[in-house]
Amino acid sequence: MAHSETASLFEAGGLADSAPRPLADRLRPNRLGDVVGQPHLLGVQGILTRMVEAGRLSSVMFWGPPGSGKTTIARLLAEHTDHHFEQLSAIQSGVQDLRKLFEAARTRRQDGIGTVLFVDEVHRFNRSQQDSFLPVMEDGTIVLIGATTENPSFELNSALLSRSSVLTLNRLDNEALEMLLGRAETEEKRKLPLEPDVRDALKTMADGDGRALLNLVEEVLIATRAECAPLTLAEMTELVQRRAPLYDKGQDGHYNLISALHKSVRGSDPDAALYWLARMFAGGEDPLYIGRRLVRMAVEDIGMADPQALVQTNAAKDAYHFLGSPEGELALAQATVYLAMAPKSNAAYAAFKSAGRAARDGGSLPPPKHILNAPTQIMKDEGYGTGYEYDHNAQGGVSGQNYFPEGVAPEDYYQPTDRGLELEIGKRLAEWRKLRSARERQS
Repeated sequence: MAHSETASLFEAGGLADSAPRPLADRLRPNRLGDVVGQPHLLGVQGILTRMVEAGRLSSVMFWGPPGSGKTTIARLLAEHTDHHFEQLSAIQSGVQDLRKLFEAARTRRQDGIGTVLFVDEVHRFNRSQQDSFLPVMEDGTIVLIGATTENPSFELNSALLSRSSVLTLNRLDNEALEMLLGRAETEEKRKLPLEPDVRDALKTMADGDGRALLNLVEEVLIATRAECAPLTLAEMTELVQRRAPLYDKGQDGHYNLISALHKSVRGSDPDAALYWLARMFAGGEDPLYIGRRLVRMAVEDIGMADPQALVQTNAAKDAYHFLGSPEGELALAQATVYLAMAPKSNAAYAAFKSAGRAARDGGSLPPPKHILNAPTQIMKDEGYGTGYEYDHNAQGGVSGQNYFPEGVAPEDYYQPTDRGLELEIGKRLAEWRKLRSARERQS
C-alpha cells in the first residue's frame, strides 16, 4: 500500500489526532512558502515556484544534505499541482517495486491523474534500475523527483540526468534554523529554556539539518519543565547526549581553522599544523573535507618541488576511506606532517593561472599546423603535420619546435623555484628554453 493511501486510512480511522507524532513531523510545512532555507528554488523567481504557477512539473533531482527539505518539497509539489504522490527509498526497493509503481501510475494516467514518484537516495539504484525510469519519464507516466546527498554528476546515469534538472538544496543556515526553533516553541506553547549562547550551540549541533534540530528540541522539551531555569551549555549537552562542537562548521570558526591549518603547512611548521588539525577533529569536522584540503595544499603550495606530496595526500585520503575513524585520522596527520616538511613552491599554480588568463584573452586560436595529425588526404594537402619533428629522434629528446599558436609569442609561464626537485627542473627547463629561443631567432 502506498504511503499516501496508508496516511488516508490512518486519518479516516480517527487515529491521526490521538497518536503521538514527532515534533519534526508535526511541523512539516503545508505550503511551499513555509519551507525554510531554499529561497533560490522557492522564492518569487525560483524555478519550483514557476513550475507550480504554470501547473506543469518536470522531473528533477534534488541534491542536498540531510534535513534540507527534499522530501517535504517533493510532497508539496505534488499536492500543489494535483498529482498523486508516491514515495520509495532506493535502499529498500528493487525492480519489482518499480514495475508495480509504474503500472499503477499508468492506470491513474488513464483516469487523468498524474503521478509524482519521489525516490529517496536515488543514487543507490544501479544502472539498469536507473534506466528503467527513462520510458515512463519520456511518455509522461511519472514525474520523477529524485533525492541524493551525493554528487549526481558521478552517481547518476547521463541518460537519467539528461531528462531531468539537477537542483541544489542548501544546508540550513542559522536564520533558517532559528525560524524552525520559533515554530517549535509556538507548536509546544513554551519557550526553550536556553540562554542565547546555548540556543546557538543547539543550532550548531544540528549542523544545518532541520530535522536533526527539531529532534534535539524535542529531547530538551521532554526533559525539562516549563518553569525550569535556563540550561547551561554543559547541562544541555549532557541532556541531548551530544558533545557540542568546538566551532561552527558552517561559519567563521570553520574557515578560520582551515585557514590556520593551511597557513601552518605553507609556513613549514608541522607542530602548529598538527595542533590546528587536532582542533578541527575535536570540533567534529568531516575528516574527508580535511583530506580534500590537504590534497589542495599539495598542488597549490608544494607542487613540483615535491610531486610526492600529491601521492601522499591522496593515499591518506584513501586510507581514511579504508580505515574510518579514529584509525584513519592518523593517516591524515601523517600527510599533514609530510606537507609541512616538504619544500614549498607555488610555481605550477601561478603558471597555470597566467596561462589561463592568456587563453581567455587570446580567443580561439588554432594550434600550428605542424603539430596537427593528418589522418585524411585533404588534411595532408592543407599542410597538417608538415614539418613536425619527432622529439624522440632529436638530440637530448627535445627538438625545440614552437608549440604556441601562430601569432602568439611564447611565454615563460612556469618559473621553477630553487627548492626541492624544482632546482633540477629549473636547470633542465633553462636549457630547453635556450634551445627554443635559438630556433626562434633562426626562423
